[in-house]
Amino acid sequence: MLSTMQDVPLLISRILTHGSTIHGTSQVITWTGEGEPHRRSFTEIGDRAAQLAHALREDLAVAGDDRVATLAWNNAEHVEAYFAIPSMGAVLHTLNLRLPPEQLAWIVNHAADRVVIANGSLLPLLAPLLPHLKTVEHVVVSGPGDRSLLAGVGTVQVHEYEELIAGKPTTYDWPELDERQAAAMCYTSGTTGDPKGVVYSHRSIYLHSMQVNMAQSMGLTDEDTSLVVVPQFHVNAWGLPHATFMTGVNMLMPDRFLQPAPLAEMIETQKPTHAAAVPTIWQGLLAELTAKPRDVSSLTQVTIGGSACPPSLMEAFDKLGMRVCHAWGMTETSPLGTVARPPANVVGTDAEFAYRLTQGRFPTSVAARLTGPGGERLAWDGESAGELEVRGPWIAGAYYNGVGAEPLRPADKFSEDGWLKTGDVGTISADGFLTLTDRAKDVIKSGGEWISSVELENALMSHPDVAEAAVVAVPDDKWGERPLATVVLKEGSTADFETLRAFLADEGHIAKWQLPERWSIVETVPKTSVGKFDKKVLRRRYAEGELDVTNLSGQHI
Repeated sequence: MLSTMQDVPLLISRILTHGSTIHGTSQVITWTGEGEPHRRSFTEIGDRAAQLAHALREDLAVAGDDRVATLAWNNAEHVEAYFAIPSMGAVLHTLNLRLPPEQLAWIVNHAADRVVIANGSLLPLLAPLLPHLKTVEHVVVSGPGDRSLLAGVGTVQVHEYEELIAGKPTTYDWPELDERQAAAMCYTSGTTGDPKGVVYSHRSIYLHSMQVNMAQSMGLTDEDTSLVVVPQFHVNAWGLPHATFMTGVNMLMPDRFLQPAPLAEMIETQKPTHAAAVPTIWQGLLAELTAKPRDVSSLTQVTIGGSACPPSLMEAFDKLGMRVCHAWGMTETSPLGTVARPPANVVGTDAEFAYRLTQGRFPTSVAARLTGPGGERLAWDGESAGELEVRGPWIAGAYYNGVGAEPLRPADKFSEDGWLKTGDVGTISADGFLTLTDRAKDVIKSGGEWISSVELENALMSHPDVAEAAVVAVPDDKWGERPLATVVLKEGSTADFETLRAFLADEGHIAKWQLPERWSIVETVPKTSVGKFDKKVLRRRYAEGELDVTNLSGQHI
């Protein structure tokens, strides 16, 4: 027996049409760095998205599932591209502007991008790449920047964004697409081997956007303004551009002004109620607000993902009235996998903070399981630690393998029965809350036991003299591996390694056998292109003798 319900495809064009009509007065606010920010209503975004679609189809001959790349900051023009490209039936490909040039070129060629829409300020990055981009035929430039850098780039045609869309109709007959058709693609950061392409469907983005808007997720409404610091090239800005058009949430876009001082000014003057970014952004903002207090009382909800938020950072923002909410996800999960909203029965009790420190609870559409080193399934008891595997309607089941090739399903990334192997190690409580203890590649295997680098880092960063700390496994003749603690001290700090080690034992409640013997002071912890600690760089620097390491092995128990 079949249902009597209408079969209406879940398409991004429907999100665009809804947002630009029902929530037409909501705004995309782009920070300019001087004077008033630029404001564009959702209705105007919809009109300009239609104009862009006409220009891409009629002037640049974009058709079918052609890939159109963006090399851009978070701004209104990027939002227009977010909706125009997939709605017309093409595929949006956001390029990570922080990747090494050779990786960017590889990604563009692998995806076979035909068009690149670029911010003018990023032309110094794009111009040297163009001779190596085999499939790119057109470059569309928006905003200020030195166009002369693109002179003599062979057969690539250069267009001005505003000139290209000028005079085009402000309506477009958006096609009725198969909801499973490709809508957008992102590549993983390629920390091991070549980057891997993840292709999102209209259906997956639509369903993911609905989950972002759930009260148990971000739960935003048209009364909110979200400061979208997480880059639009980082897993579709965690789904916020699509989700906000569903519910009319105003978007405050920082463009290229991602430093702590302008972010603090944005919060003080534009009064967003919500913000989303990785922990390193919030650590910088906290230092800025400590040195120069501002009125940030409007910002009551902060979503942190990408890596674990140190408890000390969460507590510091609580004191400022900014409630931090942990979320977990990855490129392959669109990214929303869990959100740490404590259950109602612990709110207001001593147990609430412990729930907030977890990565959060799985929503209905994300199924999860833990797998032990021998492939055994582990219990949800909050104690049994294994690799997290997930599946669901917005979870990748394969990687893009190039034009005309079969999807790629490597055994180390996907189980035989189709679950995604996340590479994250952790536990799940009986009520479905995930606590990650490490990445599988970062866990420290010492004497047959596991040591969580994340637990050590969080404990170290709760010390008042520590600005940042990263812990990695290094070889040890006796134990196999031992932790190396690399620490960034705050200016004027006099803390020594013995003091920090004692602090871990006394205040961090770290077992003595887990305490690091090897210590090093660094100027900064290296970061990946999306702001996570780049531990492979630290391991390489240690192996090559570049770090000045102090060994307290005499105190090891």
